[in-house]
Amino acid sequence: MQLGVIGLGRMGSNIARRLMRAGGHCIVFDTNRAPREALRREGAVAVASLDEMVQGLTERPRAIWLMLPAGQVTEDAVAELGKQLEAGDIIIDGGNTYYRDDIRRAKTLAGKGVRYVDCGTSGGVWGLERGYCLMIGGPKEAVEHLDPIFAALAPGQGSIPRTPDRQNRDPRAEHGYIHAGPVGAGHFVKMVHNGVEYGLMQAYAEGFDILRNRDSADLAEDERFSLDLTDIAEVWRRGSVISSWLLDLAATALAKDAGLSEFSGYVQDSGEGRWTVEAALEEAVPADVLSAALFARFRSRREHTFGEKLLSAMRFGFGGHIEGVEPIDPEPDPRSS
Repeated sequence: MQLGVIGLGRMGSNIARRLMRAGGHCIVFDTNRAPREALRREGAVAVASLDEMVQGLTERPRAIWLMLPAGQVTEDAVAELGKQLEAGDIIIDGGNTYYRDDIRRAKTLAGKGVRYVDCGTSGGVWGLERGYCLMIGGPKEAVEHLDPIFAALAPGQGSIPRTPDRQNRDPRAEHGYIHAGPVGAGHFVKMVHNGVEYGLMQAYAEGFDILRNRDSADLAEDERFSLDLTDIAEVWRRGSVISSWLLDLAATALAKDAGLSEFSGYVQDSGEGRWTVEAALEEAVPADVLSAALFARFRSRREHTFGEKLLSAMRFGFGGHIEGVEPIDPEPDPRSS
């Protein structure tokens, strides 16, 4: 397994590491020298340009994984690689690209015979150890050629009990990755995944805000409760019907600091929530919860609640998102330029 990896941020670096742990050979590039050198010390081949990467990939067809922010930086990288790669080579976009941009890029690259695969990637900063849930779109032959890479990056069956009545279905889903459909389908599934994530996080945030405010002086004295949110989060994550990894992250944040003083409650959105609501409008599908969760993030930038501090804590927990470091809004949609 030989793979070029471009973009060595929190997830890109760990994707290279996980593949190398499985015996893969990675050639890595980032405009920042520090992560390149870190991976070089761990066994990767670090290069200083896209040209050097293309030349260094000796297996045919060549495969290059982009793990870059959605928008112009990814557009530029795809365009440059499209000039240098040959017929049969494969570009994989593992970022959070808008699915319609995938379709457009694939059509452009097809003129040269370069194949394009979109891979919605979930796992955040924990993916190195837990593996990455992968939602893949692209031509069947290209996806099948890349299967050893996807299998190495995915979590595998692990200890999760098997779902009954899945006989004669694609076994890859049980291992944490699927071929969702043609180009664009992978990122479309990941887009809706992130929209659902908004709704789940908002539900936890609102619930804990209600619990926290139960000792309000505005309530009748015998109906006031001073509740221990840290213990409530802990008991809920052990056997309750609302247990989840997001609740695990909330419990961890509350155990560290029950007041969540490290977080302001300013909650950014990364684009996928907006695109999910747009898709719901196009399909005339009611999406009350997901829409409300998106608008709650907009409001959080004007006034902050304890619930939004918990939202911010969960985002930091799974993705390392740091308040004040992300841009104020997602990068402008290239469709509007």
